[in-house]
Amino acid sequence: MLKRKYILPLFLLVQIIFYKILPFFPDFVEGFYSNNLYIRISHFSRSVLGRFPFSVGDCIYAILILSIISWFWKIRKTWKTDWKDHLLKITGKISVFYFFFHLLWAFNYYREPLFQKMDIKREYTDAELLVFTKKLIAKTNEIQLKITKNDSAKIVLPYYQKEVFTMNVNGYNNLSKEHPYFKYEILSVKPSLFSVPLTYMGFGGYLNPFTNEAQVNDLLPMYNFPLTSAHEMAHQIGFASESECNFIGVLACVNNDNLYFQYSGYSFALRYCLSIWKFKNEKLFDQLKKQVNVGILKNYQESQDFWKKYDTFIDEGFHFLYDSFLKTNNQKDGMESYSKFIDLMVNYYKTREL
Repeated sequence: MLKRKYILPLFLLVQIIFYKILPFFPDFVEGFYSNNLYIRISHFSRSVLGRFPFSVGDCIYAILILSIISWFWKIRKTWKTDWKDHLLKITGKISVFYFFFHLLWAFNYYREPLFQKMDIKREYTDAELLVFTKKLIAKTNEIQLKITKNDSAKIVLPYYQKEVFTMNVNGYNNLSKEHPYFKYEILSVKPSLFSVPLTYMGFGGYLNPFTNEAQVNDLLPMYNFPLTSAHEMAHQIGFASESECNFIGVLACVNNDNLYFQYSGYSFALRYCLSIWKFKNEKLFDQLKKQVNVGILKNYQESQDFWKKYDTFIDEGFHFLYDSFLKTNNQKDGMESYSKFIDLMVNYYKTREL
């Protein structure tokens, strides 16, 4: 008879094998989980925990970290003698964590890709990217000028962070009129209690997969706050891919009735396009940059200065770990997937006006 202490570690092995097979069945995940079971789970979580003004998930993580430290301290003297039992206990706990991680959210990593769902091509030519970049420059310039009446003035968001969370729902509602699967219900977006560590790690936010709370780094430059929170809200409605959530976040912002939110979306997409051109063709990048209003460039500098203050070896280490994490969870591009949303943007707007 199999000893109980081996059951959970063996279950972890079964799970790993299962998740290697799951990518071959995206239709099953899409139908059974993402559009069915997950919606029920996430609505329940947000209905209960969304009422709390603080991040319940962050509190749970804090307690968990302290518990782990306490446990390791308690077993410090028996680690060498009972290492096998301790290792089995750790593996068993990881097995349970891994199971609930997938059940409560992470099955979405294996759903049908958004480019297939929306019938959008993934490839584009340099000529198509150039046309799109020029359209983005014109649109972002237009909105910046409408807000400030001065092309040299940077955008300063006039809303509190909690107002932004609520106002983001308007963009999702407008977007869902054309694409019902982007419908957002039951708000549960909160400033992270770990904003300082998140900043040093180089992250603007994250979704807690166990509580379905969207956590946003509340230290971020505010002009970009609507986009960052819209990105995390996209994770909440069941999209795991970082590139897809960037894409959805931009669409939610530019479909918002509020000009500041539109600016947050368009300026974010433009910054990525300019970055691609800087890598591809620096001479052309310089020409394009000259066409961008000075006020927009000031906002970009604001972001650059912010992240530079917290630039240490820590963020490189965590980016490496998160890159590996994404690749393990069916995101083959890893951290590079964040910029892949431009593929979707260019092709989505081939037949649409910005």
